[in-house]
Parts: sequence; structure tokens; C-alpha cells
Amino acid sequence: MNNIIEMKNIHKSFGEQIHVLKNINLSIQKGDFVAIVGQSGSGKSTLMNIIGCLDTQTSGLYKIGGLDTSGMDKDALSQLRCEIFGFIFQRYNLLNSLNVIDNVSLPSIYYGMEKKTREKKAYNLLRDLNLEQKAHDKPNKLSGGQQQRVSIARALMNEPQVILADEPTGALDSKSGEMVMNILKNLHEMGHTIILVTHDKQIASYANRMIELRDGEVISDSRVKATFYDSSKQSVKKSKKIFSLFEFKEVLHMSIQAIFAHKMRSVLTMLGIIIGITSVISVVALGEGSKEGIITSVNSMGSNTIEIIPGAGFGDIKINKVKTLKAKDADTLAKQSYIQSTSVNIAQSGLLIYKNRVVTANMNGVGAQFFDARNEKIGSGRGFNADEVSAASSVAVINQNIKKELFKDEEAVGKVVFFNKQPFHIIGIISDGQAIGPPDLTLSLYSPYTAVMYKITGSQDIASITVKVYDEINPHIAEDGVVKTLKSIHGKKDFFTVNSDSIRRLIDDVIGGALTLLIMCIAAISLSVGGLGVMNIMLVSVTERTKEIGIRMAIGAKQKNILRQFLVEAILLCFMGGVAGLALSFLIGFVFNSLSETFQMVYSALSVMTAIACSSIIGVIFGYIPAKNASNLNPIEALIQG
Repeated sequence: MNNIIEMKNIHKSFGEQIHVLKNINLSIQKGDFVAIVGQSGSGKSTLMNIIGCLDTQTSGLYKIGGLDTSGMDKDALSQLRCEIFGFIFQRYNLLNSLNVIDNVSLPSIYYGMEKKTREKKAYNLLRDLNLEQKAHDKPNKLSGGQQQRVSIARALMNEPQVILADEPTGALDSKSGEMVMNILKNLHEMGHTIILVTHDKQIASYANRMIELRDGEVISDSRVKATFYDSSKQSVKKSKKIFSLFEFKEVLHMSIQAIFAHKMRSVLTMLGIIIGITSVISVVALGEGSKEGIITSVNSMGSNTIEIIPGAGFGDIKINKVKTLKAKDADTLAKQSYIQSTSVNIAQSGLLIYKNRVVTANMNGVGAQFFDARNEKIGSGRGFNADEVSAASSVAVINQNIKKELFKDEEAVGKVVFFNKQPFHIIGIISDGQAIGPPDLTLSLYSPYTAVMYKITGSQDIASITVKVYDEINPHIAEDGVVKTLKSIHGKKDFFTVNSDSIRRLIDDVIGGALTLLIMCIAAISLSVGGLGVMNIMLVSVTERTKEIGIRMAIGAKQKNILRQFLVEAILLCFMGGVAGLALSFLIGFVFNSLSETFQMVYSALSVMTAIACSSIIGVIFGYIPAKNASNLNPIEALIQG
């Protein structure tokens, strides 16, 4: 006897009270056609499920082809379902998210068959069943008889040794039922072992052997015919490709199909990630824009500038009495190779008069290169030159505050004003800057320092010297050079320096650290909320798709196949959510930058790449639990619950 199935003392219980199968002993030969009959509740479907490795016995011995299934894990049982069994269900159990040809070829994906090979084979099977014209339709567009034929084609895809048909005609009309039974009869004659479960003895009459169950026990086992059609055909060959080259493409394809088959659920899953990524990137862009604006404001003090001030430092109580800097110090520094320009600075407050208008203003005596050193732009008119400095010319450049206060709608350039009773001819107006921070409300005018010395203060003492360093020179090295040069002139260090680069770095470090902490907190909160949303929706998805999972397992999907599919789905959803969040953030930035006159949102490639990477990592972390739950489902429980 060439038995393919052997069962000895099989019992199946649910708890201590419910005994579904009791002491089942039977064997089935290769090439046989067996019908298991009995009324509802007799245990025939449970017996079929154990035979097909969808369920396991409570006790007893079950062998398939001589292999004992008792010690097999879930993946080993899945391998048997994939290679040995083909399932035909009463309710067809087709996946409506896939078209007909994809439903038929699904078992061969888990078998490892190449795409072109399986599609050709699936099409040939459909053609043999007169369904080739329906290959690209969805199952819900087919009649019951057509769906059952699709189910038969799927069962034949991996050329199984045993075909298990559970009430295959139960949902069909008599004509379609007769067609299905004739197909099964033909399959038997082609060498397949057929095991049929039915409560209809007329349907059972197609079989060679009839096993009747009652209350979980075999009450009769009779053979009507002794016809066997054992086939020695070789089984389909598996693909030898590794996971990354073959299975990943299949998992990716199936995941994309599942995402687009449930668009609303996919959008809800992505929503949390979209909001999280948008928040993170927008906050980063706002932070970068704010930081650049503040740095720009600092740079308005002078790009690569060093301010030299008399005294020991800002905390020196005698700082206002120290008068050690002279104009000739600026001339000496101007000759150094690393110095681009220098400017003497003198400050004096006083009354500024134009016609009958009187205001208090600050007079700044500076050199011709002051405006270049401080990055001040002349909006109207011009700045004064070296000849005017040498000649102590009474010319002045005013800021916007004086223009608004004294001249309003009147043209200022060319007019004469009086500062401390001394006349000055206005030759230029400084542009209004867009610096970050509170606005500058001082009324300031700038004149050659020689004119201020000789006509206003009457002293040659200066308040400070501004030095601008060439861009290619390290500001800190230049600062050391300035200190050494002045110490050699003065014989001691009776001054201190303020390097704009140090201020910029300090602000960058302080603001950068605060922004980094803020962004990290917002990112952690936003992405955690988004990730929890993904996990919750994916858990709901597992519940909704329980039957789909059961169908996939029934036709050979292993735990790792289910795990990978749901995990890849989660990663894809998060990645797509990340891209959508990125696009939304760019849109927000475009609108913000169009409306804002103060500062701009600044996007960096690093923040964009980090956001996309984070969204994918969230998919892995928060998608794993739902994916693991899906892979741990019991096939028969999943089919029943679904």
C-alpha cells in the first residue's frame, strides 16, 4: 500500500468538555478519491483541517508521505501546505484586492516561482478552465461558479499531490456544482489525490471511497471503486534566488497592492506621520531661518571685523577715562597684509537742528572705510572719501531715523544741518536694514573723524578702531596679529578686542543648542504620536484582514512571509507619509517666505534626509508589533474569524 496520509488514534478537543474528533484511524493512498461525509457538527471539517495542516490534533499520530507532523513548527506545516496540498474552499476565499490571475498565481510566490513562469502557468490553468477572458477581472465581478473555478486553478498552481475540497459545491447552483465535480473527477484521473468533504451523499458518489463521521467518530468506511491514478510527474521547481533579489520584490509588490486596495485606511495610517514630519521639518526650517537672521544681524556689526577698545575690558570701571588709542594706530594697522580696511570711531551726542526742528542725535566720527567694514549700504547719495577725511570736510551721512524725524517727505541729500552749532552738509543716507531683533531707534549721523575732532570734540582721543580682515584670513589669527602690533606700539596691552566671529560663534552655539533641544523634543513628540497612530491603524488592519492572512497561510505563506509583508507595508506607509509631510512642509515654507519680510524658512538637505529616514525607522519600530501579531495567527482560526 502506497499511503500518502496515515492517521492513528487522532483526537481533537477544545477545552476539557468539547471533543470534536475521537480515535480517528485511517489511511489514504496516493491517487485515491475519498469523500468524507457527515452531518453538520460531525467533525468532518475539523478532520479536513488537520489533514491539510491548517489545524493540529490534540493527540495521536499524523503522517504525510511518511513524515510525522507532530513535532513540526508552523513554518514546516506551511511548507507542507505549499508543496503537497491544494485547497478548494466552499466560499472560494479569493482576495478581492487582487485580480484573477494574481489570485491564481499567489501560492507560487510562496513556492519561489519566477514571475514570468507563474503568470504563464496561471494563464494556462485559467484557459483550461475556460476563464482566460476573466484573467484581469476582480473576483467580485465573477459568478459563484467562476469564482470556484478560479479557486480550483489556484489549488492546482503548485501541482499539489493532494487536493482538499471543503464543500466545493455548497455555495453553487446544481449546474455549476456538477461542473466543479466533473473538474475534480478529471483532476483525479490526472493523478491527483482528492479528499472531498460534503454532507451531500450524491456529491460523495463521485468518489471511490466514502468515510462517514458521526459525533467525531468514523462510523463507516466503504470503497465504491478501486480506481487509482497515481502520477509520478515532477513537482514545480523553486527559484534559487535569495530573499533580497526575489522575495523582497514580491513582498514589495504585494504590499503596494494592499496599500492601494485600502486607500482610506492607508491615508489614515499616514496622517500621523505626515503631521509629525511636517512639524519637524518646518520647525527645523524656522530655526535655521531664525539663526541665519540673527547671524545676519550680528554681521551687520561688521563681517570679519575686530573692534579695538581702550581699557581692560567691558567690566573695567575706568573704561571711560582710558584714552590710549590714537588715529595713527589705525594707520599702522591698515598697513598689515591681513587687514582689508580700518576706521577710527569717535562718538559725541548733541543737538541736531534743521530749520525749526531740534532733536538729540549721536555724531559718529569715522574713517572713509567705515561703511565697508560695517557692511553699511548707502541708499541715497554717497559716503565720504579719504580726501574728505584728510581735509576734515563738514560732510555727513545720516541714518533713516534722522531722515524720518527731520525731513519726512523732503529730500535730505544736499541739505545742511547743524550739530552743536556746527554746519554739516548731508551727502548720503544709509539704507534701512532688515536686522532681527528690536529696531534701532537712535538718531545717528556719520562724518569724517577729523572733522569731529577739530570742530566738535576738540580732542584727538578716539573711542575705538574698527578693523576688517580679509575673508580668506582666519579672524582669530588676525586678532592675535592686531594685539601683537598694538602692544609693540603701546609697550603694553592697554586695550581689548571684540571679534565679530567670536560673537557669531557664541550666538550660533547658544541658539543652535537651544534649537537642537527644541527640535529634538518636538520631533520626539510628533514622531511618537505618528508612530503610535501607525501601530494602532496597523493593528486594526490585522484584525480587518484576518481572513486574508488565513488564506495566505492556507496556501503556503510562512510566518516570515506574513511578517515581512505587514512590516514592509508599515515602512512603505511611513515612507510615503514622510514624503507627503516633506511636500507639505515645502508648501508651508513657500507661503511663509512669500508673506514674511522679517526672515525666511531655510531648508537643509540633512533635515530632509533625516526626516525621511526617521519616517522609515518609525515604520520598522511601530510596524513590527502588528506584523508580528499577524504572523502569529493560527491559519484555521484566521479563516474562521475572518
